[in-house]
Amino acid sequence: MITAAKVKELRERTGSGMMDCKKALTEAGGDMEKAIELLREKGLATAAKKAGRIAAEGVVNVTVEGNVGVIVEVNAETDFVAKNEEFQNFVASVTKQIMQTNPKDVEELLAQKSIDDDNITISEMLTEKISTIGENMNIRRFARFEGVNMGYVHGGGRIGVLVQFDVDEAASEKEEFKEFAKDIAMQIAAVTPQFVDIESVDPEVVEKEKEILKAQALNEGKPENIVEKMVMGRISKFYKEICLVEQPYVKDPDKTVKAFVKEVEGKIGSSIKIVKFARFEKGEGIERKEENFADEVASMIK
Repeated sequence: MITAAKVKELRERTGSGMMDCKKALTEAGGDMEKAIELLREKGLATAAKKAGRIAAEGVVNVTVEGNVGVIVEVNAETDFVAKNEEFQNFVASVTKQIMQTNPKDVEELLAQKSIDDDNITISEMLTEKISTIGENMNIRRFARFEGVNMGYVHGGGRIGVLVQFDVDEAASEKEEFKEFAKDIAMQIAAVTPQFVDIESVDPEVVEKEKEILKAQALNEGKPENIVEKMVMGRISKFYKEICLVEQPYVKDPDKTVKAFVKEVEGKIGSSIKIVKFARFEKGEGIERKEENFADEVASMIK
């Protein structure tokens, strides 16, 4: 069944027209990802928003101490509670716990005894906070890096970024490097890359994109003998969108991030490798119920 809520979600994820979304969902048998592919193949969707919709409240916290960096997302029901001092203190405790104990995932974290009070687990602490604060709360995800790290938080915890670098230890203490590292973290926050470089892109992602781009070109009526060249050209553009070092540098779009890295290497006298990064946006992909809007969409498509 093609529901109004599904049409609404597809419209928000692709920017396509409502009727086009309904037709694509019908053709795809209700499969959301297939419907996105169909819209893109027909050139009706500029790009699928992979991150999903921002709906839940809470905060993304980033802390770097010594050679350890932690980024964690803790959700609450309302923005009001997210600004509550007790909630903020709980987030700080969870961050400290991850930093010192290095749990492999949220499940292991919740089962751990608190480093501040070994009479209570993190799960029990969370339950206690839910009871006292009066809202549902959730430790959603985290990442922990060891090495030379830079953290950045935007919008009071709406977006957080943690980046790990491979750089000479002495060079990492230079102000030029610290300024560069913060600029890279801000780039990630602003432009939302998915991978560090071309080599780190999942081959399956590339093949899937090639299939979509080929279908797009053929649907545009392009001769088959030039479709392959068109696809390769568009894949190059695709890499510039999803790979950090291939992107135009936000502070100077005339050069790429890769060129910016080379420039700073010369200044600090050390090679720099961006090893990995984590970018969390609070509520990413969690859908808030909006029945009234869904009803409005339903009445429009009848």
